[in-house]
Amino acid sequence: MQNNLHLADSDFLSAAINQKMPFGKYAGRKLLQLPEPYLVWFYKKGFPEGKLGQQLALMYEVKLNGLEAMLKPLLK
Repeated sequence: MQNNLHLADSDFLSAAINQKMPFGKYAGRKLLQLPEPYLVWFYKKGFPEGKLGQQLALMYEVKLNGLEAMLKPLLK
């Protein structure tokens, strides 16, 4: 899976954690702070194309695997 490669890329991971959601109900919230049900909804409906979609998919994997607490210190 492509997203597992991003877990090893600290720059991509840090950028994804601190990226702000650009639209929708949670606009302005950092991706790591998005509620898990919202990410599950994207997983079922399909993530957006491009970098944002990759970042959202990564946050879905982070939450699915219980890694959120470990990554919170990386929030800026």
